[in-house]
Amino acid sequence: MENGTTATITLNGTTVTLPLTPGETLLECARRGGLVPPYSCEAGNCGTCIATVTEGTVTMRVNEVLDASEIAEGLVLTCQGIPETSVAVDYDD
Repeated sequence: MENGTTATITLNGTTVTLPLTPGETLLECARRGGLVPPYSCEAGNCGTCIATVTEGTVTMRVNEVLDASEIAEGLVLTCQGIPETSVAVDYDD
């Protein structure tokens, strides 16, 4: 990940843009930014933390919930999503 890589996260009509920390999940980044995103298990099993990636590339460490078509539509488990590039993620979509 390059310096200057950011995550723009939209939740409940609020959008924040934060610098990314290597290895940090989208969920961790959102919480660090003062947002209160939905989550439960933080293990990739429940799907509570699903959001839509609208820009950039995210890789999930574990995914026990989403199927290939949902991933192709841009859905991601934010508790497992590690950004590879600058990203934009929308929990409201």
